[in-house]
Amino acid sequence: MTSKIISGQVIPLNQSNIDTDAIIPKQYLKSINKSGFGKFLFDSLRYTKTGTLDNYENRELNNEFILNQVPYNNGNIIIANDNFGCGSSREHAVWALKDYGIKSIISTSFADIFSRNSFKNGILLITVSKLELDDLFAIIEKEKVFVLDIDVDQQKITGPNNFSLNFEINDSDKDRIIYGYDDIALTLKQRDKIIEYEQKMRKLKPWLFKNEK
Repeated sequence: MTSKIISGQVIPLNQSNIDTDAIIPKQYLKSINKSGFGKFLFDSLRYTKTGTLDNYENRELNNEFILNQVPYNNGNIIIANDNFGCGSSREHAVWALKDYGIKSIISTSFADIFSRNSFKNGILLITVSKLELDDLFAIIEKEKVFVLDIDVDQQKITGPNNFSLNFEINDSDKDRIIYGYDDIALTLKQRDKIIEYEQKMRKLKPWLFKNEK
């Protein structure tokens, strides 16, 4: 299997139930393009004034928010607390994260629809235990510059001071992250089995195929 390493500065968001409306507010959902949403990521927290799709430029940054602080403004791995991505099922939330440059999110749990959307769009979600997450937050609190290396193939996270943590991921999601597979590509991996099944059904139930051209 081809190896894939995700490396980057972490962005600690020690908060539970970060919902999709916080990730990208509803006023930016009018566009259906998958790109261009990064500038709206955590919009209500990044800026001191509310923006709209027609009027979002030249707003003052909220310097208290972590994405506006060094070194986190260049981070690409989010560390968050329980139930990240809850709320509405808007895929725009994942588009905004990806467009901003987020490669991976580490948490104890994720909303189901958000999780599916993330892997479909190439964002690696890693689920860890509460104890592992608390330990990670404690380490990050002592060192602002904290770069992690995530080996997707080996399912291992490494970092400063000999930090190491293994994680679980199913094979199809791993393939999505490593190879960029979509649903069709994953299905075509089973092409030989599909053909074999069709040939078997042609013999057992030929009437199902009588209208084929």
